[in-house]
Amino acid sequence: MTNKISAAITAIGAYVPEYRLTNAELETMVDTSDEWIKTRTGVEERRILKGENRGVSEMGAPAILELCKKRGIDPEEIDCIICCTVTPDMTFPATANIISRKIGAVNAFGFDLSAACSGFLYGVTTGSALIESGRYKKVVVVGTDKMSGIVDYSDRTTCVLFGDAAGAILLEPNEEGYGIQESILKSDGEGAEYLKMVAGGSAKPASIETVLAKEHYIYQEGPTVFKFAVKRMADVAFELLERNQLTGDDIAWLVPHQANKRIIDATANRMGLSTDKVMINIQRYGNTTSATIPLCLWEWEKKLKKGDLIVLAAFGGGFTWGATLVKWAYDSI
Repeated sequence: MTNKISAAITAIGAYVPEYRLTNAELETMVDTSDEWIKTRTGVEERRILKGENRGVSEMGAPAILELCKKRGIDPEEIDCIICCTVTPDMTFPATANIISRKIGAVNAFGFDLSAACSGFLYGVTTGSALIESGRYKKVVVVGTDKMSGIVDYSDRTTCVLFGDAAGAILLEPNEEGYGIQESILKSDGEGAEYLKMVAGGSAKPASIETVLAKEHYIYQEGPTVFKFAVKRMADVAFELLERNQLTGDDIAWLVPHQANKRIIDATANRMGLSTDKVMINIQRYGNTTSATIPLCLWEWEKKLKKGDLIVLAAFGGGFTWGATLVKWAYDSI
């Protein structure tokens, strides 16, 4: 009798652009202030990918190469690349395929996954299923978004929130019980009205009119999205604990999507977690959409211990939301 296969995270990589867009610089661009931004969002600066014709593959590729170097594997060993993004290099082909070519992952199949800020969690669950099937040994999930490409820097309600980055994990089979334990994923299409990019899809193709009307930028009805996010993200994280008969005392870390400091605090409170068990880097990077959770794991990797129970939680446009329970598989050197 063979042991049950689970999908363990065995390596992490990330990439953040060099350019820092600070609150002080934003003060010169729109009617806002450092104090206003920090009080309402927790963001102090965000990274921006500068340069012509540079898409998310420019960040996703080095993130995966770092992961391969840490794990001591060649990109040719990767079976699959799942690229979680809402800002692909192009509508098609998939950015996953462009990344595969850039890194030499010649044996990998790949596809893009779009679930906004919950994209990475959706990707982790999908990648885990591929590993658990027994057919694949090395699956990479990369969250990479260039939000600066779809942000209107004259709209003070959205331009203060977002940044650019990529984060990636490697999933491999494990028969000792480590890895992804369970996920609860949710979606509600009614949220489409409140957080969206209106034009550029098949319903409203790009035209001179859509460009002039600024319909290729993020549109967000902030108060409504905030209200939904606070409740849904906190509730699903708590539901995950209850379903697994756990309390906040059992959890080593909460790894929340970095959308807003107040949403993060509400989720931690609902789970009964103290702030020293919560990974927060929103002040340095802002909301990098699919990249926020792996970016946290990358920064905190050295503090993670084998056997730690951690909860990943996210909320995004769509609406999409979810939480994942992970039993950490290795001690960092």
